[in-house]
Amino acid sequence: MLRVLAVDDEVHALSELAYLLRQDSRVEEVLTAPDGVAALQDMVAMIGAGERLDGVFLDIRMPGLDGLDLARLVGAFPSPPRLVFVTAHDDRAVQAFELEAVDYLLKPLRPDRVAEAVRRLESAVYGPQVVEAPMDDVIPVELSGRTSFVPQHAVAYAEASGDYVRLHTAEGTHLVRMSLAALERRWAASGFIRVHRSTLVSARHVTEMRFDEGRIVLRVGATTLPVSRRHTRRVREQLVRQFRTPPPGPQDPRQAPPPGSVPRQVSPPGPETGSHRP
Repeated sequence: MLRVLAVDDEVHALSELAYLLRQDSRVEEVLTAPDGVAALQDMVAMIGAGERLDGVFLDIRMPGLDGLDLARLVGAFPSPPRLVFVTAHDDRAVQAFELEAVDYLLKPLRPDRVAEAVRRLESAVYGPQVVEAPMDDVIPVELSGRTSFVPQHAVAYAEASGDYVRLHTAEGTHLVRMSLAALERRWAASGFIRVHRSTLVSARHVTEMRFDEGRIVLRVGATTLPVSRRHTRRVREQLVRQFRTPPPGPQDPRQAPPPGSVPRQVSPPGPETGSHRP
């Protein structure tokens, strides 16, 4: 089980984070600290006493010693704990993952995302569970009496078209009779994200995420796709996580997605905002 430290200068945010962590059966103990300096002092004391610390859930913007500076200091420890950043904004995501963060949580926190971060932390500390690699799903497409088979990994994005869905691949487009909602349920676990009521995108094919007049725009190959406001938060969270964990897909290198399959360029918006160990 995990022993973790939660760090946040906002009392309510710290209390909420600690509560959610304590609800998880994989977490043995949750310590808290009200700022970066107190957290550093606690960690130094733990090291001196030979105590175990598996992970730190760390707010980024804090007065004095902020989360990124604290993370750099922690990285110099002989056996540093794993890091999960917690923040109200995503403009430090690239820096966070350069520091090898396990995950990046956006406020307001959702219990399912905190649980996912705990799962990632557990995997980083104890090693991933052995899971059989998923098979690459195939969609049959009929045209002029012929049936073609379109593999999931080849689809960059899909668009609703009446009672049909148009699959976009590097070789062209394919029209299949099914709803976009059905395709989303079928491929959601393989990294396909709903970015608009009529568009489903494969995260592995996204090469850029940028902000344009407050809206997120994705580049998929030579195509730019807008993200609706309704889906902005989920898209942002999932693509940020791509820096650390690529979406599941075929393990056969002949079927692997092409280079540049994770977001490489993020142009974030402006600045963000953002109890002691018992």
